[in-house]
Amino acid sequence: MPIDYAAAILGRLPTGKRSTGLPKLISKLEAYLPPEEVESIVTAFDFAHEAHKGQQRQTGEAYITHPVAVAALLADLQLDPQTIKAALLHDVIEDTPAAKEEIAARFGAEVAQIVDGVSKLDKLTFRSQEEAQAASFRKMILAMVEDIRVILVKLADRCHNMETLDVLSPAKRRRIAKETLEIYAPIANRLGINSIRLELQDQGFRHLHPNRYRVIERALKKAKGNQKQFMKRILQNLERSLAEQGIEAKVMGREKHLYSIYRKMRLKNRHLNEIVDMFGFRIIVDKVDTCYRALGVVHSLHKPMPGRFKDYIAIPRINGYQSLHTTLFGPSSMPIEVQIRTKDMDRVAESGIAAHWQYKQGESGQPAPHTRAREWLTNLKEMQDGANSEEFLESVKVDLFPDKVYVFTPKGEILRLPRGSTCVDFAYAVHTAVGDRCVAAKINRRLVPLRTQLRNGETIEIITAKGGKPNPSWVNFVASAKARTAIRHFLKKMQQHEAIGLGKRMLEISLRDYKLSIRKVGISKIKLLAEELGLHGPEELYTQLGLGERMAPLVARRLLPDDEMEPLPNSEPLAITGTEGMVVTYAKCCSPIPGDTIMGYLSTGRGIVIHRDDCGNLVEYRKQPERWISVNWKPRIERDFNVEIRVEVVNRVGVLAAVAATISDCNSNIESVSIDERDGNTSTLNFQIQVKNRAHLARVLRSTRKMNDVYRVARKTA
Repeated sequence: MPIDYAAAILGRLPTGKRSTGLPKLISKLEAYLPPEEVESIVTAFDFAHEAHKGQQRQTGEAYITHPVAVAALLADLQLDPQTIKAALLHDVIEDTPAAKEEIAARFGAEVAQIVDGVSKLDKLTFRSQEEAQAASFRKMILAMVEDIRVILVKLADRCHNMETLDVLSPAKRRRIAKETLEIYAPIANRLGINSIRLELQDQGFRHLHPNRYRVIERALKKAKGNQKQFMKRILQNLERSLAEQGIEAKVMGREKHLYSIYRKMRLKNRHLNEIVDMFGFRIIVDKVDTCYRALGVVHSLHKPMPGRFKDYIAIPRINGYQSLHTTLFGPSSMPIEVQIRTKDMDRVAESGIAAHWQYKQGESGQPAPHTRAREWLTNLKEMQDGANSEEFLESVKVDLFPDKVYVFTPKGEILRLPRGSTCVDFAYAVHTAVGDRCVAAKINRRLVPLRTQLRNGETIEIITAKGGKPNPSWVNFVASAKARTAIRHFLKKMQQHEAIGLGKRMLEISLRDYKLSIRKVGISKIKLLAEELGLHGPEELYTQLGLGERMAPLVARRLLPDDEMEPLPNSEPLAITGTEGMVVTYAKCCSPIPGDTIMGYLSTGRGIVIHRDDCGNLVEYRKQPERWISVNWKPRIERDFNVEIRVEVVNRVGVLAAVAATISDCNSNIESVSIDERDGNTSTLNFQIQVKNRAHLARVLRSTRKMNDVYRVARKTA
């Protein structure tokens, strides 16, 4: 672009527009965009300037200065014209009368889509601010799946907002800073945009922990003054040694950022004066093999610290970052951190996925961050299926933590998983269907439990079965968001399927009180009632009945013919089979088992909760008689039920093992044991055991009571 072109644009701008930051933005744009594109961006500025006319930020500045600053941050990353326009317009839909359709008509559907993705949802439609924030975040993430430039604009928007946060109240500053550190900085890290990540982290840290920030800032300035000559000498030695080996390299010193120092203090539980490696060096060379040659030179100059070398060139980080990291013993044994990378790696390290738009026209392939970001976005799309906004937000937070475990498939492919991942996480990382059907796992060809945590370098093999399905307990130990979301999604579908079956049974029993059945009423009448209730069909009605969200007797009455009949005097109880799955649960307060007299309580969203008829909690529940349902046990139930027994014993060595052996001899499995009372002579042992029915429990109690060291034994009551 001719140098005077920007001046020509600026020359015809009114004085008011020149003070908005536009001249600085234009000078950045002219460095990489043709004149006609800069002209079209100025047109977008004019539209935004007019739309925000009269609006001010809380800092007192004209509002237009904010979108211009956001656009300037993205111009530093040399993003395409559509993204820059969207940055200038990103608050227009939210804060002005302008609509998405008007933006699309003036600047194209692409720009309008990005602006709409960044815009927040109307908070009035939600029960709480937290729910509104989660829904807005979900909308933005799903828009980002369609066009990743949505999140680039949002990150730049958050970055500039963090710079001007001081005008807000302390409580609001802390809330925004916490959200920035938990969500937006990790997203910038995941996308490899280092420049924005560092700014978000330091600003977030400054507002969330202002005193800690000031202490570390002072310490860093003091250390910088003390080590200035020391750093200069090491830098000169590195440059000289590399030149002697014929390696052309750019060597630069770098300060560690305040937030990274603070995190190191927290993770390693160290005091500030114990963090000595506050500075490091970066070496930029021309190609990959030169990186390894430079590493040899560095290691010959200073001894490397064992276990502190990382080769992110051979195995890049999950965001596409590549570099060699090593830590050396410097003068006086002071640690010196050194990073070695190529120019392209350095560009990707700073810009991440934004480097995709910096590639020249005609270059083949896509940079690694773009490919990896696409994989991540595909996982995000899978995560949101079947999850509400708050669950989705929590899943994304979990998924944003940096990966620490690198493991291999049996074919030698590398999978990157979050720290603490288990065999189940690995199975879901391979494919959702593999996770759903996994029944066993091998690590380095040895069978291990599915909950075994993985370590770097292990080879994992998953064994699947056609009838395999997720276990609800997996949710308690998986570490990856993808696994957690997939398990919850499967369990929700399974619960819905079970709820439909139970709901039909409950409606059938309620209709029998009127000498009717579902078949006699007819599916068309049930469909009509579902429509009247605003439901999508009979299946949704059955689901709500099974989950306790509607009462079967009330639904049955609405299905009666016009000449309404009186119910029969004796209602048929619902038979409990023990195989109903997640829609029938057994109260932990009284642990009912087959043979006990029981009652069922309809709990909204959970289905039927079974209590013993003598349960102490029934006093409270009987205040809602409409939620009670008559139930009984089906004969010959073949499954185990949990029950708790209390055993008072002589306090001597080996008594616990003896009681446990007696219980085991009665074919009862012990789930857990605890001791909650103890004195010099006696102990009270609480056993959570599994039995078939009351007869089985009675056999356990009799056998335990006969022991010489047992004073008394009884079933625990609520």
